[in-house]
Amino acid sequence: MGGARTALFNWLWARKEGGQFILRIEDTDLARSQARYVEGILDALSWLGLSWDELYHQSDRLPLYRGYVERLVEEGKAYPCFCTPEELAARRRQALARGEAPEYDGHCRHLSPAEREKYLAQGRKPAIRFIVPEEEKETSFRDFLRGEVHFRRLTTGDFVIQKADGTPTYNLACVVDDHEMGITHVLRAEDHLSNTPKQIWLYRALGWQPPEFGHLSIILGPDRKKLSKRHGATSVEALRELGFLPQAVTNHLALLGWSPDGGEEVFTLEELVEAFSLQQVNLAPQVFDLEKLKWLNRKHLARLSREELLALARPFLQLPEGVPQERLAAALELLRPGISMLSEFQGHPDLEYLLARPKLPEEALAELASPQGRAVLRAALERGEALTPQGLRPLVKEIAAELGLSPREVFHPLRVALTGRGQGPELAGIVGVVGVEEVRARLEEALRLVEEGPEGR
Repeated sequence: MGGARTALFNWLWARKEGGQFILRIEDTDLARSQARYVEGILDALSWLGLSWDELYHQSDRLPLYRGYVERLVEEGKAYPCFCTPEELAARRRQALARGEAPEYDGHCRHLSPAEREKYLAQGRKPAIRFIVPEEEKETSFRDFLRGEVHFRRLTTGDFVIQKADGTPTYNLACVVDDHEMGITHVLRAEDHLSNTPKQIWLYRALGWQPPEFGHLSIILGPDRKKLSKRHGATSVEALRELGFLPQAVTNHLALLGWSPDGGEEVFTLEELVEAFSLQQVNLAPQVFDLEKLKWLNRKHLARLSREELLALARPFLQLPEGVPQERLAAALELLRPGISMLSEFQGHPDLEYLLARPKLPEEALAELASPQGRAVLRAALERGEALTPQGLRPLVKEIAAELGLSPREVFHPLRVALTGRGQGPELAGIVGVVGVEEVRARLEEALRLVEEGPEGR
């Protein structure tokens, strides 16, 4: 959700200002980068409607990064480090035992050529570390959302810019790409604040002007702890599988840190572009609220045409054979107001009797077998021509007056006979979905079954 929210804010900003939205797949970590993850990112952004103007894969640009690393080494701003993970871990423990910050101690910064050759002869492959100038361990930058951000005496030693396998680290690759791609503004999450000083040092070392940085607030779960899998469906893919609409997801994400004018909360993507402004971005931590998302999804479901609803709901349905398209569309339309997610159509108890004649359970037949129940069924069938959505209410009033019953005492047995259930959508709506002929057939069958009695069934 955090990555999707960041992408959305960048996309809205670029579209609002006539800029370009550049998608960069940062896949230089060979151990963690897999094609399926990349496909998942592209698929999620496409589903959300966040089209990109340019697409880059950092794994295609490795020679470019190595060239800049070599330049930094040649200029004396970086050096090879032969320390093994075990040696680094041991020195960190020693520093902590002394009460010192566990930063890299510069062990390999001043190795002689002979010492470097010795390590190479042992088969050690060096990482490359950037030399952090002592005078720059206090640094600041202007965040276009937060104002001046000052870092006091950063406890960071010389940091790795190229791993021993020859791949760049995140900070080096991002700096090179931002420069090469002409990036002017970077809007990213708050947890990247700690990377900013390192990137600024690299910009300065390479003689480049850094882009402007802005950092959004973090997203929390309902318990106000950092959003994670323990909070349930918290990825774009999971929300899509549950049947949330992309416009509802982007709507909710936009409201996580952005406050529109006028108090309006329901926006399409196009409406968000029109309304979005960085001046209205809120830096307080934001809570991802699944219940609020469900509310927004209902609002967006209500905006769909009948045809759109049918197309989107179909993948979630297991339908009996031979259901007419129009009947299915009418059934979905009737149930739409009570649906929060498209997946709720799957196995919906009301959908079952709307699409196929139900087998009346024994408790339903027992209700209908009372003298009152039988009288209602007979009276309704005698006025069969009035069994339409428009004629149902006048028909019920007429039968109630004739039998000395309340309208509710007439509606209930009719509902039970038509659906096998004691509650559900408005009865006129049910009649409209199943049709007059099917309504008569269900009432006739219910009356026949109660008159035959349990022994005849």
